[in-house]
Amino acid sequence: MIRKASLVIVGALMGATAMSVIYSAGVPAQAAGPSTYKELSIFGDVFERVRAQYVTPPDESKLVENAINGMLTSLDPHSSFLNAKDAADMRTQTRGEFGGLGIEVTMENELVKVIAPIDDTPASRAGILAGDLIAEIDGEAVRGLKLEEAVEKMRGAVNTPIKLTILREGADKPLDITITREIIAVRAVKSRVEGDVGYLRVISFTEKTYDDLEKAIEKIKTEVPADKLKGYVLDLRLNPGGLLDQAINVSDAFLERGEVVSTRGRNADETRRFNAGPGDLTDGKPVVVLINGGSASASEIVAGALQDLKRATVLGTRSFGKGSVQTIIPLGESGALRLTTALYYTPSGTSIQGTGINPDIKVDQPLPEELQGKVRAEGESSLRGHIPGQNETDEGSGSVAYVPPEAKDDVQLNYALDLLRGNKTDPSFPPSPDKAAAVKQ
Repeated sequence: MIRKASLVIVGALMGATAMSVIYSAGVPAQAAGPSTYKELSIFGDVFERVRAQYVTPPDESKLVENAINGMLTSLDPHSSFLNAKDAADMRTQTRGEFGGLGIEVTMENELVKVIAPIDDTPASRAGILAGDLIAEIDGEAVRGLKLEEAVEKMRGAVNTPIKLTILREGADKPLDITITREIIAVRAVKSRVEGDVGYLRVISFTEKTYDDLEKAIEKIKTEVPADKLKGYVLDLRLNPGGLLDQAINVSDAFLERGEVVSTRGRNADETRRFNAGPGDLTDGKPVVVLINGGSASASEIVAGALQDLKRATVLGTRSFGKGSVQTIIPLGESGALRLTTALYYTPSGTSIQGTGINPDIKVDQPLPEELQGKVRAEGESSLRGHIPGQNETDEGSGSVAYVPPEAKDDVQLNYALDLLRGNKTDPSFPPSPDKAAAVKQ
């Protein structure tokens, strides 16, 4: 499955998690039986034997951490233990801001290549340019480092300096540029006007997503008069998920009423329902939602809600199929426990766990010749140990997750634009709210 994993923002957490997150202090559980505690004593005996007799002295904290993760990963692919650093990184990611330089980077010929500096950040003010190659970081050669390692070295505490040695096309010699790190706010939503259509791309669901979306819609309204604006494209492709409350808020931005999503845990009294309130930010304009195999978790909540309530037409290919909710349980200074505690259901009462969201209009995105045969369609259903979905079939979930870098080559986007402009027709567009799936009360 292709994701934009090679494109990262310096200072951000590497590798976005495809999960919905709520924070909890945990709830007391019924005491385990005597046999369970006997087995735990066996674990203690094994730990002591390894610690005392293994051929080389083991890292005891790593032994414990790996043992805990072994227990959690046997449950499902999304439950895990977060050590103190991982827990801090997750908090950074969900906040949508970090201490860093403000550059989007990738790896090229063993050097870090700048894709683009972010406007009004330390990197842009210091004169970093798109296409620059970073050869050294504080005097240490980049060659031999992984991209994650290089990014780790460039992010850091606010108000601390860092020296980058830059190779720039046309420059006679390497350039040494010293930059002071600042708080970098990552845009969770990118937008633009496609003629008479507003384009909204939700990149991830952080604490800033709804606010960014609201600003983006207002900006589009100022650029295109209401009588000229044909509608909106909401692009959720390659969106791995994020915060549950932000998925609810984003859905609510396009709705006047109706159930957005429900979550159901082990016990019936743990069921929670989340409803939209009055106030459609788009004033009822037509909406087309784009999804593909890289649309997971929180992005599937949004697509499922707008599809079931007939507020939008969903276009593209089957989504990833991650329909579980993870609770983050703090464990003091040790870190945190990420535990699957519920499944979520769309307004029609459907779980997409292991099945994904089926688009109303299936439009495949052709792969470039160099990727043919190298990209697999993967989804939740292909993950070892995943929770089987109630509607899961042999067909499974997921699809190829690829988005062309140029809009002119984007078949799915251009199909959506043609629908909104009336150049293409389909029975699914526009959807009829009168036929919306009944919300189960």
